[in-house]
Amino acid sequence: MGFLGQLGQVGHYLPMLLRASLVNLELLWALLLIGFSLGTLVALLQVYGGRLLGTLAYIYEWVFRSVPALVLLFLFYYGPSHFGLDIQSFLAACLALGFRSSAYQSQIFRGAIQAIPTGQMVAARALGMSRPRAILHVILPQAFRLAIPGWSNEFSSVTKDTTLAYAVGLNEIMRYAKIVMDRQYELAMATFIVVALVFLAFTYSGNALLGQLERRFRIPGLQMPGATL
Repeated sequence: MGFLGQLGQVGHYLPMLLRASLVNLELLWALLLIGFSLGTLVALLQVYGGRLLGTLAYIYEWVFRSVPALVLLFLFYYGPSHFGLDIQSFLAACLALGFRSSAYQSQIFRGAIQAIPTGQMVAARALGMSRPRAILHVILPQAFRLAIPGWSNEFSSVTKDTTLAYAVGLNEIMRYAKIVMDRQYELAMATFIVVALVFLAFTYSGNALLGQLERRFRIPGLQMPGATL
């Protein structure tokens, strides 16, 4: 059987694979939400939290950036059972990969916050704003806009990381691809090419949207040197 014939056979499994990819998308949104929320908090603590809170934020970021994603998945999935807790694979994947993403996102946001000229904080305080209010209404809106290019890279990484959740039994696209391979081993290459194409579509669509947002919300004078947006 030629390769085109194998692709044709994989086509029979395509609806199943596409349905499974919806689980990857659900996991992706959960990871991005967790990562964005915690990442913003960690970044703020590192920049404005003082020595104690800044150190705690640094330790959190360092730990979750240093431990491999698969190890985190196994720790969050199998670890709670030692304390009498039963955790579902989807929740374990959300927590493990979401905390990991938050560590990476925190550094994107920290760099963006520190790129805002310090005079803007001084000006906001001179206008009578409290420090928290100045951060919320002056610093963060600009920092988020500056962070879009780096965040798009994290989006691509997190999208691909969702396939790791098959290791803890989540019924996502890689797990179903493995089922196809177990049934008909000769279809392995064609099946994984189809999976690759699905993720190419996911990452291209997401990055295209983020590119539009970057152009729409760019801050004149604060874009990267050489940028021609």
